[in-house]
Amino acid sequence: MSRLGPIQLDNYQPLRELVFEALREAIINGTLKPGERLMEVQLAEEMGVSRTPVREAIRKLELEKLVIMVPRKGAYVADVSKRDIAEVFEIRRALEGLAAQLAADRATEAQLETLERYLFKIAEAIDKNDLEETILLDTQFHGELYKAANNERLGDMINNLREHIQRYRSTSLAHPGRNKQAFIEHRKIVEAIGNRDTVLAKKLAEEHIVNAENSLMQAIFNKRK
Repeated sequence: MSRLGPIQLDNYQPLRELVFEALREAIINGTLKPGERLMEVQLAEEMGVSRTPVREAIRKLELEKLVIMVPRKGAYVADVSKRDIAEVFEIRRALEGLAAQLAADRATEAQLETLERYLFKIAEAIDKNDLEETILLDTQFHGELYKAANNERLGDMINNLREHIQRYRSTSLAHPGRNKQAFIEHRKIVEAIGNRDTVLAKKLAEEHIVNAENSLMQAIFNKRK
């Protein structure tokens, strides 16, 4: 069964970029699983393109460390190691702690209201047991938190980790009970920001990332035992 739909041509983007983005998204959202072999012919058929843009996309994905090339065997979706996770979350913990600290000092009333609205939407998605919507809203919530920090370079640095963060986010939130606990953590962070408590906001944001990392580790590595 085909998992990747045909590429929708866009007048503004070259075909190779469309194929690259489609494959990257499929890896990030888990459609293409860690350790799965990427067969150029099969992928080309699924997306309705020739092998050339697929081959070019795979090479770019290797540069982003989302794909690994194994000599005489081919291309595979990069597996996730404990070291990979630790390195990404180590950076993310520092950046998101800083973002929350700055947001507590700089967020406008409008930005605080936006964060509150996202809490309400996330709660609704959790009540409906809609994991896909919860993941989308969680991503958007963190995006609004970065904006509330009012530091454009900080936002850029966090966005540089976007592919890796998003790849891990869906696995972490799918772990039993994690989405509800994450919501409680989000609510406490927003309360600290609203109270303009920079120290507490930073501490809570860092703890949130540590908890997300622990949840991810359990979801991935307990499953492998």
